[in-house]
This record gives sequence, structure tokens and C-alpha cells, in this order.
Amino acid sequence: MNALAQALPVLSGPQRPTPIVRLLVLLAAILGLAAPAPVAAADVKLAYRVVIDAPSALKQPLEQGLDLVRWQDYEDMTDDLLDRLIQEAIEQVKGVAAAQGFFSASADIAVQRPAAGSAEPLTLRVVVDPGPVTRVTSVTVEVVGPAATDSPAGTDAITLARTGWRLRVGEVFRQEAWMEAKTVAAATLTASPYAAARITHSEARIDPDEQSAELTVVIESGPRFTFGRIEVAGLKRHSESVVRNFSDIAVGEPYSQQRLEQTIRRLNTSGYFASVHAWIDPDPEQADEATLQVRVIEARPKSLSGGIGYSTDTRIRASLRYNDVDFDDEGLQFLTEARVDPKIQEASVRFTRPPTAAGYLDAIEAKIERTNIEGLVTKTAYAGVARRTLDERNMRVYRAYYYYDTEEPDTSPSIHSRALYLEYEHTWRRVDDLIAPTRGFVLATRWGGGPPGVSTEPFGRIVAQYAYWLPLGPSTFLKLRAEGGAVIAASREGVPSPLLFRTGGDTTVRGYKFESLGVKIPNATIGGRYLAIASAEVDHYLTPQWGLAAFVDAGNAGDNLSQLRPVVGYGVGLRVRSPIGPLRVDLAYGQETRDVRLHMSVGLSF
Repeated sequence: MNALAQALPVLSGPQRPTPIVRLLVLLAAILGLAAPAPVAAADVKLAYRVVIDAPSALKQPLEQGLDLVRWQDYEDMTDDLLDRLIQEAIEQVKGVAAAQGFFSASADIAVQRPAAGSAEPLTLRVVVDPGPVTRVTSVTVEVVGPAATDSPAGTDAITLARTGWRLRVGEVFRQEAWMEAKTVAAATLTASPYAAARITHSEARIDPDEQSAELTVVIESGPRFTFGRIEVAGLKRHSESVVRNFSDIAVGEPYSQQRLEQTIRRLNTSGYFASVHAWIDPDPEQADEATLQVRVIEARPKSLSGGIGYSTDTRIRASLRYNDVDFDDEGLQFLTEARVDPKIQEASVRFTRPPTAAGYLDAIEAKIERTNIEGLVTKTAYAGVARRTLDERNMRVYRAYYYYDTEEPDTSPSIHSRALYLEYEHTWRRVDDLIAPTRGFVLATRWGGGPPGVSTEPFGRIVAQYAYWLPLGPSTFLKLRAEGGAVIAASREGVPSPLLFRTGGDTTVRGYKFESLGVKIPNATIGGRYLAIASAEVDHYLTPQWGLAAFVDAGNAGDNLSQLRPVVGYGVGLRVRSPIGPLRVDLAYGQETRDVRLHMSVGLSF
């Protein structure tokens, strides 16, 4: 009974041996029930270790795929069981190698015995000759069904599935890559209006003599899906209109996974909900106006948070935040925040209404702020209203704010200004990912001004920002960025300081102190009427999460265009992908100041 009890825990472990090995162990255990007491020689433990001599592409898969490796710590190993493991290992090596694209692999296992009287275990050296690698010589992705003739929705999705095929001609055929390529191709179709698409046939025709793999995949598109009505569940405090108004999906609109994820993202970031799930049933019978199911868990209405953070621009900072997402029992959000650091101290309060049926978010805000940066102390108070659209990819914002501002430069007289500032902002985002883009562009423009009579001096203000991302390879990306601004006024005096321009720091011109670039006066740097910035950066990711960067920035702010001389900063950095955008740690050299500075930031810089 003891032998059986010792064998069973191994047989039920998370990594089970092959059926033949398990049967051999079980028979040995059962026969041990009636066997006479073993002789002393049988008490000697048989121990061994495995050394794999194979190319690096095969070493780890072999360590994970061979029973001979997994059983090397089994305390009751016998000669018969070890012989069986060695025999099976030869075929297992071939199977593992084939999964990595080596279909002509051979293996030899050498048993190296220790010296007589040594306590060292046996050494089993698995020597693998992988043979020539098999590469993909042709790929056929065929889509049948309504999508094949539906232009542009179906034909565009088919083109995307073909161009996005993961296992391309010339690449090594690996089983894992083959499975992933098929999954991604089908998912590309299901993310389009053809949500019920599925693979009906797939074949990898391998010719070991020619080291070739011919791949064929056939996808049945199924019918075209359209969105139907929204069905909401999980609400207790808020009305259904809060959920419905965050979505601008119209009944009858072609289904799109991107549109579905857009709605989920808006609800998740709204503050009203702790969790959001949304889907349609991909039943071909329900393709016409498929119901959009939304399930939510409401967030706690009130929250208080605070913390201590660090930025290379403003150093250590403390913050406190109180939020109530149902201030009036009708979804009015109340938010008050305070922040203190060596350069900026501020407090604000904001009220935000739930979105309207027309897709607008309305807010009322007031803020007071004191800054002490590069010899200039500013004291600003403003209050106003803002209205913005929900569509992040084509966003419009309307603002009306009243500013009261005081500038106190070192050794210079104070400057007081006030303005009723009206502004219109329009942002176009044509990128593959709103959080961490790798392809496409973002263009933002802001147009505003302070009318005469309600401002110290009338002025106009224009700002344009542009960012462009281009893949240079599967793990290398180019980012270009440009920004320009102008305040149209007879003089900078009379324009509130937040509406003038200073630059330099973590997210603008690296290699220079925070907002150290601007109009130079004795003992201070003040804001100017003009701004120009340009940047080029190349990011190369060594793993899916970690990468390196090289960059060059140039820019400046000034009071007239003729004196707007750009300064240059350049350097290298570390990149880490995160759920809120890339984390950047940069070491930059400012050519003008001959200083080396460390910069850290997270999220999109623009």
C-alpha cells in the first residue's frame, strides 16, 4: 500500500507524464502490494539531472516539454522508468522542435555516469540537431460570405485581416505563431460589422524536404450586424439617461467593436461607475439591430483622496481631492482639489452635469493659483463655464472664463491684468490607440481672445499642436511633435499670465528647467506672446513593455518673432508601457545651458 500511496501524488500533479509512464508507475505500485520486502540494494535512490544541448530557440521549449526534465526530481525513480522516459524523450524532442519550425530535428541522449563512489547524480545530455528551419512560403486568407462583396465595411475588414496577418511569408513557421495569426485574423472580422465571423477551414501544409509551409485560412463572415437599442442593468442610484447619453451609437448603425469600446471607455472614466461591461449577442439570427447589453456597477458617490507625488518639473507635491458624483441626487458632479509644491500652489472647485441627449458635457469651474517659477511670482484667479462634446476623436470645446491676474517679477514692478476670455478648441485624433498611439496623428487648434471693455487690453490668441506617429518596424516607432502659439496684442502687458507662453521641462523642451524659456528680464523669466516647439523621437521596444528612446527637442518663447531663437535639447530615455500611457524617464542635455537634466512623465505629452 505504501508504494501506491507514494505514486498517486505524482500522478495527480499539475504536470502529468505521458499515459505510458503513468501506467508503468501504477503497475509497479500495485505489484508492490504483494511483493516481498525489498532487498537492501533496492533502497538506493536513482537520481539524475538533464542537460539540454540545443539552439537557444529550442532550449526553453524543450525544458518545458520533456517528461524527462519534469520527472528528474521524482524520489522513487527506477531503472525501468528512466529507460522509458529516455525512449519517449526522443519523440518528444521531435514534437517540440516541430512546433518551433524544425521538422527534421533529431536527438541523441548520452548517459554520463559519475565516478565510482561519487554521490553525484547521473547526467543525461540531450543533444539536439534541429536541422533546417521551415519557413512560410505562401499565405492565403480567404473570406467567404456577405463581407466579400460588402464595400466598404466588409472589404475594408478583409483587407485589414490580410495586411495584419501575423505570420508572414519568409518567417519561421511556429505552431504558437500560427495559432495566434489565425485568432487575430478572425478577430479582425468580428470587430467589424461581421461580428459572427468564424474560421471554417485552416491548413498548414508542411514540406520537410523543401523546408516550406503553405498556409491557408478560410473565414465565413456571417451576416452584417447593426446596433439596436441599449438595454441597461445594474443601476440603483442613477437614471438610465446617464448611461444612454454617454453613447452616441445610433440604432441601425453598423456594428463596430471600436464604437463599443468607446462607449465602455466613456462610462468607465465618467466617475459614475466602478465597473462597466457591454456587448452584443453575435447570434446570426439577431444580426438586424442587435441589442446592446450594458451592465454596470455604480461607484460610491463620495470619495476623499490625497497623496504625495514627485515630478522632475515641480519636485515633491502634496494633493487632496474630494469628489461627489451625485451632489444634487440628479447626477451633478462636485469636485474640489488642492495642490501644494515648491513652485505651484492651487485650489479649485468644479461642477459638471451629466451629458445631455445631444452629447455635451457642461461644467462650471473656479480656481485660484500661485506660482513661483524662474524669478516670477504669479497670482491668478479665474472662474467660468465650459461645454465640450463627447467624441474624443473629433472633440470641440467652448469656454468663457474671467481672469484676474498679478505678475510680480523680481526687482521689477508688479503687473495687474484682467480679461474675459472666450475660446473655441477643436481636436482631431486619427490614431490607432487613444492612450498609447503608434500610428496616425493628432491635431488640436485653439482660437480665443479678450474683447475690449471687459479686458485690460483687447487681444487675440491662437494655439496649434500637432503630433504624428509612424511605425518603423514591429517594435520601433517615430514620433514627431510641433506646437506654435501667438497672442495678437500691442503688448504682453495687460494679458493674464496663464494666456502667455513659457516653455521648457518634462513634456516640452527637455534639457531645460520647467518654464525657464521665455522673455528674459533682470532676475526673472516671464511669458511672451509667441511660442514655437518641435521634437523628434524614436522609441524601440526590447520587450512588449520595456523600451529605449532617443530624442531631440527645440523651441522657445518670446515677445516677437524676430527674437524667437530656438534652443536645443537632446538625449536618451527609458519607456515603460502602462494602462494610462507610456512612462518616460529621460536624460537630456540642454545645449544652451550645458546642463544635463533628468525628466520623468507619464501619459501622452500632447
